[in-house]
Parts: sequence; C-alpha cells; structure tokens
Amino acid sequence: QVEASIREVLAKAVQDYNAARPVHQAIHIDVRRMLMSMRAQVEGARALAYVAASLSDTAHHHADDATRKLSQASYEYLVPIVKGWSTEMSLDVTSTGVQVHGGMGFIEETGAAQHYRDAKILTIYEGTTAIQANDLVGRKTARDAGATAKSLIAQVRATEAELAKSASGDLQAIGRQLAAGSVALEDVVDFVVTNFKIDIKAVFAGSVPYLKLAGLVLGGWQMARAALIAEAKLQADDGDASFYKAKIATARFFADHLLSAAHGLRSSIVDGSAGVLAMSEDQF
Repeated sequence: QVEASIREVLAKAVQDYNAARPVHQAIHIDVRRMLMSMRAQVEGARALAYVAASLSDTAHHHADDATRKLSQASYEYLVPIVKGWSTEMSLDVTSTGVQVHGGMGFIEETGAAQHYRDAKILTIYEGTTAIQANDLVGRKTARDAGATAKSLIAQVRATEAELAKSASGDLQAIGRQLAAGSVALEDVVDFVVTNFKIDIKAVFAGSVPYLKLAGLVLGGWQMARAALIAEAKLQADDGDASFYKAKIATARFFADHLLSAAHGLRSSIVDGSAGVLAMSEDQF
C-alpha cells in the first residue's frame, strides 16, 4: 500500500507537470531535481524491501543451516530499517509531490496533499520511527556486537570494488559515495557497540539518525547493484537501453544527492549526543 501510494503520487506529479509545461518552455530544473529525488528514494526503498523479503525466504528454505542462520540474522537487521526508513522516506516523497504541484498541491483538487496526510500515519502505526530505531540499536546491533551489520557492510564493499573496476564514470562516482557511506555506517556500528553499556543515553540519542543512515547506505547499495547490472546490459546491447540508462542515472542521483548525506549523519550520531541531552527536563 505504501509503495502503491508513492508510485501513484509520483506518476501524477510527472503527468501534471508535463501537461502544464508548454513545449517550447525550458524544463524547470528544480522540478527535475524533485522528481529525481522522489524516483530515487522510491526505487532504493523498494529494492531494499525486496532484498529483505528474499533473505526471509532463504532463511526458511535454504538447504544449508549456516546460510539459513545468516540470512535470518540479516533479515532481522533489515526489518526495522525497511519499516522506519521507508516510512520516513514516504513523508519526504509525498511532501515533495505537493511541492511539485506548487500552490495547487496544497488543495484537494490534485490529490497530492491526501497522499502526504496518508503517509504521515505510516511513521506512527508501524510502532513509531524511534521504536524501530531502538530495535535496530539494541536487538539488532548491540546484541551481536555488530556482527550482522558488518557482514552486510562487507557485501557493500564487494560492490564498491566492482564499481571501482568499471570504465563508466557514473559507476565510479557511485562507488566513491558508496565507499564513504560504508565507512560512516561502520563508524556508527562501532560507536553503538562500544558505548551501549557505558553511555546508553548517548547511543539512543542517535538511534533515529542511525536508522536513516543505514537506510541510505543499504538503499544506495541496492541502487549501485542495479547500476552495475544496467551497465552490463548496455554493453551487451541486451534489452531496453532507455530503461537501463535511466537506472544508472537514478543510481547516480541517489549517490550524489542522498547517499552524500552519510557523513553528516555519522557526525550527528557519534558527536551529537551532547546537544540532545544538554537541557534539563524542566527546560522543555
């Protein structure tokens, strides 16, 4: 339902924008940016949800016991990210959909505002974003000393190595941002594991930013994997070239405009707890 609603508002925004734009008029650059942002976030979240679902299937049905156990742990790590990051993302996307329509987006005629209101409940009735983030910190990271998180980061780095070997400038650029993101995520995992028992307030002060960082890095990883496949298909002249070029362009946008926020999130988690905890309760 979440994905269907987001797809609908994105398609409607594109349709209305194209219908309203005279053929001779230059395309509004910031509208292009907003539509790319909507597209990239939806594709990244959708891909990560599919990966989580696949891991659940593997955990239940693979013949090898060790593979089942690793898949189950990876699936459980991703669950709060898929829930929390994706629902927060739906708010960003539907809010941007309102903005694409301009003033008309804020009234009922376009339907864009209804999607925005509908998306808000998702961050609440999934247990609230902070509850998902607390689960990610406590049961999914600290409990196994970050082992599952680091096994996923190792897979991210294998993709980074493939990107670095590519002759494509786009794929190399995606790889650089993904590499910076994986470093930021690993730093945060180490911070959580090190401080969980000695400064738990500092850890939980950054729990929601950690969830968002994990979503960005792991979603960016899926976009990078898609870009690698798309580039291989283009080189082999296999399939719809326009579709594969769009995949690469969307992955590049995700890396440049979304994944690039990873370092800032890392700083807010590792260094930012003092600001969260500075005021006494009676000062609020």
